[in-house]
Amino acid sequence: MSKDPIQTYRAALWPLPLHTQTQKKKMRRLGVEIEFAGLEITPIAELIQEHFGGEIDRVSDYESFVRNTPLGDFGVELDFAYLKKLGREKDPDLEVDDLDNLTEGVLALVAKRLVPCEIVSPPLPMNEVWRLKSLITDLRGIGAKGTKHAIAYAFGLQFNPEMPDLKAETILAYLRAFLAMFEWLRARSKIDLIRRVTPYIDPFEKDYIKLIMADDYAPDMDQLIDDYLKYNPTRNRALDMLPLFAHIDEDRVHAAVTDDRIKSRPTLHYRLPNCQIDEPEWGLIRPWRDWLQIEALACDASRLDEVCKSYRKYLQNPAGALFEDWAAASTRWLLPELL
Repeated sequence: MSKDPIQTYRAALWPLPLHTQTQKKKMRRLGVEIEFAGLEITPIAELIQEHFGGEIDRVSDYESFVRNTPLGDFGVELDFAYLKKLGREKDPDLEVDDLDNLTEGVLALVAKRLVPCEIVSPPLPMNEVWRLKSLITDLRGIGAKGTKHAIAYAFGLQFNPEMPDLKAETILAYLRAFLAMFEWLRARSKIDLIRRVTPYIDPFEKDYIKLIMADDYAPDMDQLIDDYLKYNPTRNRALDMLPLFAHIDEDRVHAAVTDDRIKSRPTLHYRLPNCQIDEPEWGLIRPWRDWLQIEALACDASRLDEVCKSYRKYLQNPAGALFEDWAAASTRWLLPELL
């Protein structure tokens, strides 16, 4: 990549987690997935190529890759599930098993509606993620539309942060930090009305949260995975642990969850509720800083113990607890430098 001093300066401004390396002493990576509408596949792929180089590999009208960029391969695709939904709306008896079976009428309908499109980045070194900023700005410039433009579909943003290590106690700390601060994260997201009507995720069950937060809960890896699968045999969680647990013990996960969309990888899968790509002030930096609050809390045992203790009291009696508004109360455990 460029050694331009301004680029170097910009890179230095991008915040990083406390632990930047894996156990193999390599920079941790982050995968980013961005959903939006208003653009066709080809100009999106061309814009990625303009920013990062590489070669465009056009798989179909609905899927392309930009391969061999210095950062890795980018994917661009239309939302297959949503296309099938459109097809069935037009003809309820239509069996749409693959994109080739979509009728010409459905494709015409696609052109008139805002169909979700997704960019899937390669796993980026965390100190290189800032490079996506200019791509997002230019996507906005050529007409990318976010959640507020969709009548019945809310676009999301997803982070896939690589774990610093795969120890059970580390994973548990991340889970506890996330669950303790989830109400704050929700408040920060200012969830769009569409998301409130048709939630993008199901919440973690209260019984599972209480289990994870219990002071004497100190599972080994097998128990940590089994407990998660017992309460969460689904990808439909704001912090989806299935990819990480499949990476650690694939047979155990697939014995409990039959979903071929689970991709084994040493990362968490954090699903944010909104993508406001068409709003000039929107970008990755704020949700990334919010995620770094979780990282910092997970790595600070004393602060994590404090917030978990208070959260346990809140869960036991939310109406009579000291903190009735947990989203607001939990801010005392945040790092102000990341706000």
